[in-house]
Amino acid sequence: MKNNQILKRIALVSVSALTLTFACKDQFLEVPPTGSLAQAQLTSKAGVEGTLIGTYSALAAKNFTQVAASNNWLWGSILGGENNKGTDPGDFSAINPMQRFETSPTQGEVNGTWQAKYEGIARANATINLANASKEISAADKSRIIGEARFLRGHFYFELKRLFNSVPYVDETLDYGKGIEKVPNTPDIWGKIEADFKFAYDNLPETQSGAGRANKWAAGAYLAKTYLYQNKFADAKALFTTVITSGKTTNGKKYGLVAKFADAFNAAYDNNEESVFAIQSSMNTGNVNNSNAFDVLNYPYNTGPDGPGNCCGFFMPSFSLANSYRTTAAGLPILTEQADGTPDYNLPANAVKHDYGIASSAPFVEDAGTLDPRIDHTIGRRGIQYLDWIEHPGANWIRNQPYAGVYSPKKFVYYKTQENSLTDGSGWTRGYATMNYNIIRFSDVLLMAAEAEIEAGSLTTALGYINQVRNRAADPATFVKNKTTGANEANYKISPYTAFADKAEAQKAVRLERMLELATEGHRFFDLVRWGVASKALNAYLKYEGSILVTMFGGATFKTGREYLPIPQAQIDITGTSILKQNPSY
Repeated sequence: MKNNQILKRIALVSVSALTLTFACKDQFLEVPPTGSLAQAQLTSKAGVEGTLIGTYSALAAKNFTQVAASNNWLWGSILGGENNKGTDPGDFSAINPMQRFETSPTQGEVNGTWQAKYEGIARANATINLANASKEISAADKSRIIGEARFLRGHFYFELKRLFNSVPYVDETLDYGKGIEKVPNTPDIWGKIEADFKFAYDNLPETQSGAGRANKWAAGAYLAKTYLYQNKFADAKALFTTVITSGKTTNGKKYGLVAKFADAFNAAYDNNEESVFAIQSSMNTGNVNNSNAFDVLNYPYNTGPDGPGNCCGFFMPSFSLANSYRTTAAGLPILTEQADGTPDYNLPANAVKHDYGIASSAPFVEDAGTLDPRIDHTIGRRGIQYLDWIEHPGANWIRNQPYAGVYSPKKFVYYKTQENSLTDGSGWTRGYATMNYNIIRFSDVLLMAAEAEIEAGSLTTALGYINQVRNRAADPATFVKNKTTGANEANYKISPYTAFADKAEAQKAVRLERMLELATEGHRFFDLVRWGVASKALNAYLKYEGSILVTMFGGATFKTGREYLPIPQAQIDITGTSILKQNPSY
């Protein structure tokens, strides 16, 4: 088992039926429903803490659609052009139209994601009410528990806001028969989200008993992120500065970057100094849902002992993402683009060489040009060592190249030496890993702070933040090596920026750096939307990707106005069109 197991076992809170005895009185008619708990039990310290743990468990969206968890592998990365659905057309076919931006209000994945977020909110609200009603918990515990619950509620509403924009806001004061069914959806909930994170920031301790719990500094980072999404750059800048200077993890480590980029995605190093707030995972608890179950589909497609998971070929990095790691002779990213938004890294002279249409048994020579080393920590590609398994064999690990491309995901895949020690093999596949998913990690904080500095502060300070991230990636000792010779697997070259000519260049730099650093972590689509460039960037992506993967992307377009998901038709049908209004363009 991993260290810091408190909050690692985040299965849904379960209860046992009470053993009851009755005398020959009328009270024998007052039998509680099987499996129910009395108010006194729910408001005990154990009851309130148990309900809070159940709220944490909702981060993983267990028992909802596979795409509803807070890692946003569909909504952030696939819709952001970093990844394709992968596998083949018939497997989880509901995603096919969504990655073509043809999402329908009737699609179950949309409704399941909505339901998963509101399940988390319902649990947070229940926790707050129980804490307020409890006579067994101290004032300090009550403040902490409510702070954690409001932090989690803020997270779920933050997710709903950037997914759907216009949603109903329900707090702990509302219930059925008390107006909850009459709450309309509105885009005006940022203030409520801010209030939850501000309460958490003001009331949570710096350290806690469990590494997975939210603390003061996680709340501060999330509040600053909320400011950034509203373009409140001065507020974001000030708070990010405080978090960077003084922040620490719940288990007491001063925030910083782990020495090796790859270790941020290694279960052996969970809850490190880079982890600001994470979905916790565990193994061998009797239920694989306690593992990183939301990533179980996202492994190279293989059937032998030389590869991880043996399933399923989803979440395949895009050609465009691979090309973005091309560097100049100076070791810098290619920031320029064509008039139609096509990035110059996608031009034929810059595109990364790949093995599309080449059998694994056929010869293939890897790309010889200069590349950012993070490409081979993020993307599995032909001829390059894949963690501690084998060199990626190309087509043999790809289920359907013409449909899905040539690359495999890599960040959230377990190591061969960790199988059965940091994986849970009790399910239908070996692919249940137990690394945490960081909803916010410190490199993300540095790059968000850089954005705020560019807009409301100092380009020099922004440069320093960006270069901290780049310098970590530039350590030659961390480059992917050939398992036999020990030589670098590719021609890696990455350098810090020396200066930014102006604000516009700094904006381009930080926006690309976020993709290079955070690729496949579920951020990209939301970034494109908040920057106001989604239509241009995604249509250029669809044109490029569609020129190769015609079956999947041919003719697909992104329409302005589709920056948010449709309100689920199932929810409108339940509540009525007078309460829930559909988003424009659907």
